[in-house]
Amino acid sequence: MTAQGGRRVTSADVAREAGVARSTVSYVLNDTPNQTIPDVTRRRVLDAARKLGYAPSAAARTLRKGRSDVVLCLLPDWPLGYAVGSVVQRLAAAFARHDLTFLVHSNTRAARPLREVWKAITPAAVLALDRFSDSDAAAMRAAGVEVIVAMHASSRRRQREVRTAENPIGVLQAQHLAATHRRLGYAYPDDKRVAVFAEPRLAGVREACAELGLPEPEVRNVPLEPGGAADAVAAWLAGTPPVTGICAFNDEIAMAVLAGIARLGLEAPRDMAVVGVDDIPGAAVTQPPLTTVIQDFTAIAEHYAEAVVAALGGKPIPVESVNGEYRLAIRESA
Repeated sequence: MTAQGGRRVTSADVAREAGVARSTVSYVLNDTPNQTIPDVTRRRVLDAARKLGYAPSAAARTLRKGRSDVVLCLLPDWPLGYAVGSVVQRLAAAFARHDLTFLVHSNTRAARPLREVWKAITPAAVLALDRFSDSDAAAMRAAGVEVIVAMHASSRRRQREVRTAENPIGVLQAQHLAATHRRLGYAYPDDKRVAVFAEPRLAGVREACAELGLPEPEVRNVPLEPGGAADAVAAWLAGTPPVTGICAFNDEIAMAVLAGIARLGLEAPRDMAVVGVDDIPGAAVTQPPLTTVIQDFTAIAEHYAEAVVAALGGKPIPVESVNGEYRLAIRESA
């Protein structure tokens, strides 16, 4: 906010408004320790700052602390659905509790090159939700920027990486369906951008089927449109024996499977049972209501935030994967 005439409000303006020394304003606004400032003076300074719309200089704050308070999140070119949005919202809240500002940059093809983004922002840390080039990582670290990579795949862990386990989601889906179905299918998304999530979930389904003595799950791409989904359902049911239990990549794909079932004049779960992932707001009002795996988005966000805060404090980051609570919301579709 600016003062009258468009001029930026300064600490000197606040000092004149409050009728105190500029040094006193600095002590109050910066909450400087070991200063004996009367409460009445402190309130007068804060009231003056609010009245004038004073906002501290980000540059000055950076100089004072020795670093900025910005954590830059590099979001891959993922669909911005319910799950990603939920994690981003919780990350913003988690970093705010540590007096850090969370800024998201979506890495689409049309976006500015990464090197231009981080140089313009000069963040304290970068939280990348997928790997990026070693040269970018080295340049950021050379500039004193902490770089944390949050991975969802099940590949070998590298330095400064925190993991989110996706395999347990597929295991939980398969275990639930295996109680009443002897042959399972996996509804794979037709969007290659989400393979980083889909592959480990599918691996979890395969793992559970092997442990339970079931055949390998039959994998089919399911588009988000009724005709293509109906083709996938028909192909599953044409098998010998037929596939009657579907582990879907997420709730949207599960809803497409339900639409395909209905398009063929069939019913879930009588002809085919379906389990989704994420418990999106519409899951409970599908026809039939969708059984789905609920993820602990808060635990995921807190884990990532703790890793960044630890790195900024010169401490080791957590080495264990996020194994937040996964549970089933059991409804009529399975």
